[in-house]
Amino acid sequence: MASWSDFSADEPRLADAIRALMLQYGPGLGYLATVRADGGPRVHPVSPVITDEGLFCFVVDSPKRRDLQRDGRYALHSFPPEDSDDEAYLAGRATVVTDRAKVARLAGHLRAAPQVDWELYEFTVDVAMLARHGRNGATPFAVEPPGRPAVQVWLDPSAAAEPARSPERRPSRSACELPAPA
Repeated sequence: MASWSDFSADEPRLADAIRALMLQYGPGLGYLATVRADGGPRVHPVSPVITDEGLFCFVVDSPKRRDLQRDGRYALHSFPPEDSDDEAYLAGRATVVTDRAKVARLAGHLRAAPQVDWELYEFTVDVAMLARHGRNGATPFAVEPPGRPAVQVWLDPSAAAEPARSPERRPSRSACELPAPA
């Protein structure tokens, strides 16, 4: 599993574009999908933190935290921009950060209230995706019909060396432009 720093070093332009969408409103904003105990999806708004050290999220005692404690799989999707339908998506695993110095540094930098019952999670990146929808976006009421988005996908190259965890797992590859159908 790649850290945000590993992903960013491998595909800096894609990482910068995803960071820009996640942080477009100042603090990070995104939708976090976790796995409920019954295997179903659960979605929560969150404020991801992206630094040179990694991709993090402070998580208060809540169903999403219990989901992450039990099953660290996650998916994170950006909030939609006001002027387009561009989107960013990340997926991987979340783990609790136990390094007290790192927790204190990030909490101090972000002014996270110490009296709140939160834990800091770091998110690895198995998959990163950026979709640019163009001038008309994906809006069904646009004057011109929407075109296909330009999609860039990055899969963790180290995942190819791991045994497949599910039948759906695809071979790993670096970021690539998926061609828009004509």
